[in-house]
Amino acid sequence: MATMANDNFRGVEMKKGEPVDRALKRLKTKLDSEGILEEMRRRRAFETPTQRFQRKLRTASKRNKVRWQYNNKSAAEKDSETTED
Repeated sequence: MATMANDNFRGVEMKKGEPVDRALKRLKTKLDSEGILEEMRRRRAFETPTQRFQRKLRTASKRNKVRWQYNNKSAAEKDSETTED
């Protein structure tokens, strides 16, 4: 039963001699990368269907921007390889 509790543990281990503020910064970074902080902020207040739609549009826009940059970078590398031959 103890292992099940550890599976859901979201935290950071304090290193020897590490300041508390550094550990808090690592914890915040970890939670932010997992999307937990954003979800907590979002669930604090009721979100109307219109607000939900707008939020999803914003996140989709960010995702597509990253995908576009990645695809164009790889396409540019392929073009440079074919011109060098």
